Amino acid sequence: MAQRGKFIVFEGLDGSGKSTQLKMLEDELRAQGRTIHRTAEPTGGDVGRAIRRALSGDEPRTTAQLAALFLADRIEHNAEIAAHLDAGEDVICDRYFYSSMAYQGPLTDPDWVADMNRRCPAIAKPDLCVFLDVDYRKCKARLDAGRDKLEIYERDLSFMESTRSAFLAVFRRYESEDRIVIVDADRELDAVAADILAAVQKIL
Repeated sequence: MAQRGKFIVFEGLDGSGKSTQLKMLEDELRAQGRTIHRTAEPTGGDVGRAIRRALSGDEPRTTAQLAALFLADRIEHNAEIAAHLDAGEDVICDRYFYSSMAYQGPLTDPDWVADMNRRCPAIAKPDLCVFLDVDYRKCKARLDAGRDKLEIYERDLSFMESTRSAFLAVFRRYESEDRIVIVDADRELDAVAADILAAVQKIL
């Protein structure tokens, strides 16, 4: 039986460079001979597509509805994640339940969002969470320059500021239970990647 893979999630504000750093880590781990499955939330499934329509503003949802949709999408996603981990593959995921707690928690009930994600038996806790910390103003500038249409959580600078604070509050709350690494991602790409790789090597 193959040794179970490792489950690594990337978190950060939109525009923080998650996709870039995730790909750099994927390439490095593949070069080391590891098998990698790369994934993201929301997924490409039916529920994930409904979430994307809501995030785009095309089909508005309440915050509570969005939190519930993310939960349903995550439960379905975990079946896929578990299959890859059981096959010995490392899974690297762009966003996970920490995002739900940071984005929907403060706008509904933080304990409700946390409990329904963390206490759900169908949702696994990751082996490592990497948070890319970039100044929210720089993230907003990147989004404004790089996208024709912004999602609902990307439109307001003050919301992005409060979301960063919410992420940090979530990490403080769970730092004794989860393996969380906060990386200063407002630096050269290679320096950020080196810190991420060092954190990942500790769990391999």
